[in-house]
Amino acid sequence: MRFHLILAAFAFILFASPAAFAAKTDDTPAAQFVQKMGDKALTSLTDRQIADGVRATRVRSLLHENFDVPTIGRFVMGPSWKTATGAQKSQYMDLFEDMIVATYTKRFAEYSGQSFKVTGSTKSSETDSLVKSQILQKDGPPVMVDWRVRNKGAGFKVVDVVVENISMTMTQRDDFAGVINSKGIDGLLDVLRQRAGKVARK
Repeated sequence: MRFHLILAAFAFILFASPAAFAAKTDDTPAAQFVQKMGDKALTSLTDRQIADGVRATRVRSLLHENFDVPTIGRFVMGPSWKTATGAQKSQYMDLFEDMIVATYTKRFAEYSGQSFKVTGSTKSSETDSLVKSQILQKDGPPVMVDWRVRNKGAGFKVVDVVVENISMTMTQRDDFAGVINSKGIDGLLDVLRQRAGKVARK
């Protein structure tokens, strides 16, 4: 449930209204990156008439552009990454990405009008910044969401999302560790295959 909350939070930012983004109070490059990510998604993913396959392809493109999926994928697999075979690593990275795309595509279709605003950003290292934001709900208090973004030289990439102090990467790492401990790496691949379902690869 916690991981789905985090995924939903990402969907909310991507569907935030232009007015919500206009309320941004931070003009640092990291904060601008988060805003741009949302603005682009707003124009490409909000049409209710978009077919699921088209939406999934656009989600994958947005993911590639804005998230450091290889870094996140290796981290959440934990120590098992070092013991996995080359074939297992290749399958895992494909399935991990497919799972994210399938989940985000479903969340986008369930969007129900939440809005988003950036509230500030701080440098946490030479390469990393933490962009703070709020998900504004129609009924209920704001949800605090922090975006850890890394300067990759050619631009920023998201490496973690923290919702109400719950880290996406740590939550998924714990989830995967439990599966690997009980079913092994091939068992994890089977679980990811089930979670991913059928999504278009490009």
